[in-house]
Amino acid sequence: MLSQVMQDAINEQINNELFASYSYLSMAAWCEHKRFIGCAHWMRLQSEEERIHALRLHDFQLARDGQVVYQAIAQPESDFESVVEVFEKALAQEQTVTQQIDGLYELAFNEKAFAALVELEWFITEQVEEEKTAREIVHKFNMVKDDPASLLDLDRELGQRVSEQAGAK
Repeated sequence: MLSQVMQDAINEQINNELFASYSYLSMAAWCEHKRFIGCAHWMRLQSEEERIHALRLHDFQLARDGQVVYQAIAQPESDFESVVEVFEKALAQEQTVTQQIDGLYELAFNEKAFAALVELEWFITEQVEEEKTAREIVHKFNMVKDDPASLLDLDRELGQRVSEQAGAK
């Protein structure tokens, strides 16, 4: 069984993942409102991925005979200056989640919660990929600037993202 300190920290990270999901949904709504339909699709899938991350921690907590305690989810930002800013905020959010996961891993190490360390290694690897992807998208938006044709192409490209669940089947 996990210590209460570890359980509390995992519950906090569940909340962090759900906030990230909620935030991506808000970004998706902004993108769709501004007619960046491909970007909105990308953000919706990212939202779902974050929800799945929360559920992965939820399931781990229960498997270790811990109690899952849900907390209020803060209101996400909903107004952005541009689609570039949306993806810059997405990158910043991923960097924050990486710091949160690193802190949780450090706590698990100090608590000698070895099963949690193994579980969290998956999250560490996932965060490297999440940051890399967001960074590459921000770079592309910065390359195309305000060129309408290039923005449409990039929006179309982002709209081709496939759900990880669909890709796993």
